[in-house]
Amino acid sequence: MSERQILLTQDRDGVRTLTLNRPLRKNALSPQLWVELRDALRAITDDDSVRVLVITGAGGAFCSGADVSVPEDVHPNRKLRRLTDVALALDELPIPTIAKVTGVAVGAGWNLALGCDFVVATPDSTFSQIFAKRGLSVDLGGSWLLPRLVGMQQANRLVMLAETIDAGEAHSMGLVTWVQSAEEIDHFVQDLGDRLAAGPPVATAHSKALLKAGANSTLAEALANEARAQPGNFATVDSAEAYAAFAEKREASFTGKWAVPQRKS
Repeated sequence: MSERQILLTQDRDGVRTLTLNRPLRKNALSPQLWVELRDALRAITDDDSVRVLVITGAGGAFCSGADVSVPEDVHPNRKLRRLTDVALALDELPIPTIAKVTGVAVGAGWNLALGCDFVVATPDSTFSQIFAKRGLSVDLGGSWLLPRLVGMQQANRLVMLAETIDAGEAHSMGLVTWVQSAEEIDHFVQDLGDRLAAGPPVATAHSKALLKAGANSTLAEALANEARAQPGNFATVDSAEAYAAFAEKREASFTGKWAVPQRKS
């Protein structure tokens, strides 16, 4: 397999899987892999056929963080820009995102997983905000993600002590959505992806955006945002399809297509 195939892409029924493919380095993010991951995430925004994204790693590991062993004669600001681009590209995706974690998720690798909407891990998965042990401060959005997910005291603990925690503790803290056995995780994530892909794409995108905005808004602001979003759902065929499917006692088939007739010029 050529070195250029360090990011694998697989599409299946609206679910795109991006696999970090540097197993000998536990999928550490090299300069090239940062760029390929950024470009792959950005490309999804313009691809309506992709309704769910799964990010995972090859060879029994998720991601051991940034690969600091690769020498580069570039300014540190440029290096950090790659991280920023990936974090923002992932955060801005309107579709549901799933991190499938096996093995280690360390440093920027863990924060890559935390940037997804759902995290599915195996019991032997381990997690660490390892930055302090490398003489570094937290990055890839960890300073923003962790306080919102676990509160400031636990965020301080994870970042400043750089402890390694297992999947069970991560799950109890709300940092892992589900823990599945190594034998079952592939099937579980496939089923989860299928269920999410079968949902109404426009309404799902609205709900994802509303939840993110609601975390930093007042109730009045959240209600106003909801009121602005709902007419956009009524303007798709999905709303009528949902009612029809309910009346006919069948599963709905959602497409997100625009239902309002276009005005003739």
